[in-house]
Amino acid sequence: MTTAPVALEIAVTSPAGAVVARDGGADRVELCVGLELGGLTPSQALVEATHETGIPAHALVRCRPGGFVHTPDEIALMEREVRAVLRSGAAGVVVGALRADRTLDRDALRRFVDAARSVSATAEVTLHRAVDHAIDPVTAAATVADLGFTRVLTSGGAPTAAAGAVTIARMVEAAGPVQVMAGAGVTPHDVPALVRTGVAAVHLSAKRPAADSAHDGVPMGGADDGSAHFVTDAEVVAAARRALDA
Repeated sequence: MTTAPVALEIAVTSPAGAVVARDGGADRVELCVGLELGGLTPSQALVEATHETGIPAHALVRCRPGGFVHTPDEIALMEREVRAVLRSGAAGVVVGALRADRTLDRDALRRFVDAARSVSATAEVTLHRAVDHAIDPVTAAATVADLGFTRVLTSGGAPTAAAGAVTIARMVEAAGPVQVMAGAGVTPHDVPALVRTGVAAVHLSAKRPAADSAHDGVPMGGADDGSAHFVTDAEVVAAARRALDA
């Protein structure tokens, strides 16, 4: 039996980033805004424009920054966002929710999956790094197959995927038919070790500060420190691709 090649996913925030990822050999992109906040739901227009680049785009659906315990209103909103981004051309969605006891919110997750499949029977659904905030990421990974998830994005509960590699390998064993994708602080140097855990994909933002995008003066919000925004770095994407192909 042949082993499927490990996929490369790049987190991007713009159609330009999607083009860089595509031309650098990425298999798909995760599309979001507010990457510095951990990622938030992209707009309809952003999804449409990214879809036009030709690379499969999986849209993050996360209605606010912060933790993953959501109110009923937030869950209802994200359910609508799931349908909206798929109707706008996304090939999949990236979702997650926890209960206050740090177990997966299975009711919310089931609603997200059902919403996705109501738009497209072939939509891929990824459980995002809320799993890394769960009380037991390995157990969580073992319980999502019956909810209809395609994959789980994880750092193994650690600050970076490289640090969580041992747990990621356990999650691969536990997840059954659900793919496991390693992500968080990944650099091209980390790729070979992550591949050895048995993951189906590696995920990285491959970002660098945009030239001349920093600003001084009047802050635009509490989190605005005047820093530059980020763009996708073609050299990092290409290096990750080479590391996978080596």
